[in-house]
Amino acid sequence: MDRRFTVIIELDEDGYYVGSVLELPGCHTQARTLETLMERIKEAIELYLETMSPPTPKTEFIGVHRIALT
Repeated sequence: MDRRFTVIIELDEDGYYVGSVLELPGCHTQARTLETLMERIKEAIELYLETMSPPTPKTEFIGVHRIALT
């Protein structure tokens, strides 16, 4: 069974890429390159799922929207 997860990627103030998995609270990692980040986030997901007792909630990512306040 193929499981898919949504990863939000941000660039922090020190130049590190930070990846967070929306469906898995607290599942995140960082790296200097996007390639390394993708390797690490897959590992983080696998470790998270190994240690998790209840099944992951089934959510579907819809999108991201920026809102400006003036």
